[in-house]
Amino acid sequence: MESTRRIIIVGGGLSGLTLAYLLAQRNIHATVLEGSSRLGGRIQTIKGVMETPLELGATWFSELHPNLLALIDELGLIKYPQFSKGISLFQTKSFEPAQKFFVPEAETPSYRLAGGTQRLIDALAAKLPDGSVQLNAKVTEIRETEVQVVLETSGGKVWHADKVIVCIPPRLIATQIGFAPKLPDALQGVLPDVQTWMAGAVKFTLEYDRAFWRDEGYSGMLYSHAGIITEMYDHTNFEENKFGFTGFLNGGAATYPQTVRRELVLRQLADLLGEPATEPMAYFDKVWIDEFIGDGNQVIQRPHQYNGHPLLQQCYMGEKLFFAATETANECSGYMEGAVIVARTVAEKL
Repeated sequence: MESTRRIIIVGGGLSGLTLAYLLAQRNIHATVLEGSSRLGGRIQTIKGVMETPLELGATWFSELHPNLLALIDELGLIKYPQFSKGISLFQTKSFEPAQKFFVPEAETPSYRLAGGTQRLIDALAAKLPDGSVQLNAKVTEIRETEVQVVLETSGGKVWHADKVIVCIPPRLIATQIGFAPKLPDALQGVLPDVQTWMAGAVKFTLEYDRAFWRDEGYSGMLYSHAGIITEMYDHTNFEENKFGFTGFLNGGAATYPQTVRRELVLRQLADLLGEPATEPMAYFDKVWIDEFIGDGNQVIQRPHQYNGHPLLQQCYMGEKLFFAATETANECSGYMEGAVIVARTVAEKL
């Protein structure tokens, strides 16, 4: 019977959990091995001191992402448009006043999830049978035997499977997992050079007790070539009773201590939005370079390099090994939509 096959999914991010959910709907049980201490991968919502949901990872999506939207609806989650009304700011030079501009209401706005993007991860995990997810189970070796696949984790535990779907970024596959027999040379040549979406990004978020910028007619949207903040957006929650900003810092900010990043962020915002900006309830940021997204110095020639590469969409080890990170999707690779697409694609293959 199909349901007796042992299926292991490596990686508990959006693609891995969506795949496990889709299989569970068909009464096919899969075990998810997640190397870190949390689920979500590049989705990470934290709570501020006032319980404001604050995004350190993937945040936005749109009507151009139908597979993700269908999953959100299926799970009973609520989407709402990114706030953009009012005066937005653009800094070209640090010694010139910021330019003010208005963004027209978009016909296809960006959306956020009520309660934070983590709600999507939590909802998927809640649909899985008890015991489906194993945290702190970092896979270090995948070996093919005559009839199945053997996996070993960093703690020395051994797992046996009939099918293995690896849902971590391809670059991590190249640097952190040993294969026996070795993967084909062509594939080994591609894996280390696949761009990992978000790798190297520095995301920040601020929590405030009121949306003072809205009171002054500002949208909270900022683009800058001059300060540590390169882009920023209003981060007020769905109910509009918790307030903040989220956005990205320039790449060089990764080399500063967090205390310095916070100081420079608040200084830039004070110059643009006034004294209230210097009094956040909380400040958080995250440099996306830990061992679960990338290690070493990755040289990328172009955005989305090798994302959706045909070799990433093939199966290996006698159709027992598949790859299904968002970077393997042939549409919207790197995005949440890509993660859902590739999960659906692999679920059909299985």
